[in-house]
Formats: sequence, structure tokens, C-alpha cells
Amino acid sequence: MAKTIKIDKQQWRDNFGRLMEKYRVVAPVVKDGVCDFKQLGKGEAPDLDFSNTRLSPKAIVFPQTELMFQYTTDTNDPECNIMKPPAEAPAPTALVGIRPCDARALTLVRMNFDTPDYQDPYWLKRFEATTLIGLACDDPGATCFCASVGGGPYDETGLDVLLADRGDFLLAKALTPKGEDLLKAGGWDTAAGDADDLAAAGQTATAKVDASIPTDKLAGNPLLDLYNAPFWDSIGFACLNCGTCTYLCPTCWCFDIQDENRGKHGVRMRNWDSCMFPLFTLHTTGHNPRGEKIQRVRQRFMHKLKYFLDKYEKGVMCTGCGRCVRKCPVNIDVRSVCELMNTYEAPEKAS
Repeated sequence: MAKTIKIDKQQWRDNFGRLMEKYRVVAPVVKDGVCDFKQLGKGEAPDLDFSNTRLSPKAIVFPQTELMFQYTTDTNDPECNIMKPPAEAPAPTALVGIRPCDARALTLVRMNFDTPDYQDPYWLKRFEATTLIGLACDDPGATCFCASVGGGPYDETGLDVLLADRGDFLLAKALTPKGEDLLKAGGWDTAAGDADDLAAAGQTATAKVDASIPTDKLAGNPLLDLYNAPFWDSIGFACLNCGTCTYLCPTCWCFDIQDENRGKHGVRMRNWDSCMFPLFTLHTTGHNPRGEKIQRVRQRFMHKLKYFLDKYEKGVMCTGCGRCVRKCPVNIDVRSVCELMNTYEAPEKAS
């Protein structure tokens, strides 16, 4: 049974030095009015008074730019044409203050990077080196809809520890051995907390989630009917293809691989990419199967709300964080698009 611990706020701040002796600590920090995750330095502590971070913390496990290996083509070098991966293993990392929607997103993303046929060593090594300390949401944002996509403000999916802020103290529920080890490393495992408090608060917070996304008919709606639906024209007309939604999204995983060379030495890297960009599907022949804006917009929403659902049968590829709703410069709303897809009937099937 998971153990619930009570942590005094002053003890929480004072003991981060102990935690940093064993972990690289990454946590939310507010700067210039914007909250984002960063690695904490000596004397720093997480800022837990925020709604949600501007960017999701997916970059901790899946960096925006990541070295895959380096090489040389110098024939005088005994390691000529040998692909050398990074020598250092990912450092043990404590990701503190991740919201439940973002933690759940990592479990969805894992389906892409950890399959029966292929395991991505870069993603998996970083993921396994990371301990996830979640922060429950007692006041969900107006654009949050986590409760309608399988999660919730107190959802424990993917977390090692769930924190809840109680003013003068924190409640910490250790969910995995990794979580228990982290609480011990910080010296925060001494006082017992009230597990019933967390359960009751979770129900109260879930009731506050006003926004929702309808998905009940998506699985039964024929794929080609949705693909050929007429509403993609109006959605595509508004979209700028700026890629903001994909870079903010905790479940977007697309990347590009490229080499950078200088003389006879080079590195191979992978970088975040976006299905919103015209170059994303450009072939070397010059042909682009998604050369039109409407095709790229349709791909994004069909992937998240239909293809993923049909392939994995584990719900949609969205955890309801609401970032794309808040930051889209032309106010395209995934909730509205999903409602169109969920209720659409092809003309020949309409009564």
C-alpha cells in the first residue's frame, strides 16, 4: 500500500541541498512572470504556486536537440567511420512539480518509444533515470479538460510521488520504490500524512474541471468518413502552421535526424519536428504528400484523436493540459475539433 507522508514547508525548502547530492533536480521556476521547468542550483527550491508551466517538461526525457553519436571520417584516426554514442549515461534526475496531465502524457509517448519490436535507447535511458514527483491540481484552469480524457487533477498515472499543497505543509504519497527512495534522500519520510485527505481532495478537484472533450463516438466513426469530412477546410483556413501547438504539447513526439559536419568530424543529432511544417513530409524527389495546409491540419488532429485511438485502443493522444487552446494564435480549439469529429456523420448515413 502506498505510503502518505506529511512534509513541513520549511523542511521541504531546507532539504533540497540533500536531494541535489544524489539527483539533478528539475522543477518549475517563475521568471519574468512565466513559469517553466529548469535545473535548480544551490539554494533554490521549486515554485509550487502556479497553474501550469508554459512548456511541458517532456524535454527532460526527450530533449529538443539530442546528440545521438559522433564520428570522424579521418582515415588516419583508428576510430574512422565508427559511430560513437555519448559516453555519459543520463544523470539521475528528480523532476519535481510535474502536473498529472504531463506525467500521464509520458505513458502515452512511451507507446511510441518502447514497443515489442523496437526500444529507443535514448528516450528509455532518460526516462528510467528520471523520478517523477507530481503536483496535484486543486484549482484546474479554465482550459483544462484532463478528467474527460482518462486523467484528473489527482491522477497518479506514471508518477513516483504525488504531492498536494496544504498551505503550511505538503502531503506526499509515495507510489513506487523510486518515489520512496527520493523522499528518503530528501529526509522527508519521517511524519505520517492523511491518505483520506488526498482521496477527498481528488474528488473535489475533479468536480471543478468544467471543460471537457467528447470522445465516445470516435472509435465507431469510420476513419475515411472523418478523413473526408468537409469541416477540415474551415479549420485549415484559419491555421497558420506555426507549430506552436506541437511544441507545447506533452504528447507530440515527432523528430528529425540530421548530421552536422566540420571538416572530417561530425555529429548526428535528432531535433523536434512538427507535422505542421511543410518540410515535414517533403520527399527527396520533391513530392510532398501533405503539401497543402489543410492536409497538415487534418493529420495533426486525426493522429491525436483517431489514428492513435484506433491503433492502441487506450483513448486519445491528449491529456487535457489545455496549452494548445491557450496559446494558439488563431484560437483553434482541440475541444471543438474533437466535437466535430465525434458527432460527424457522412451524408449518406445522416438521417
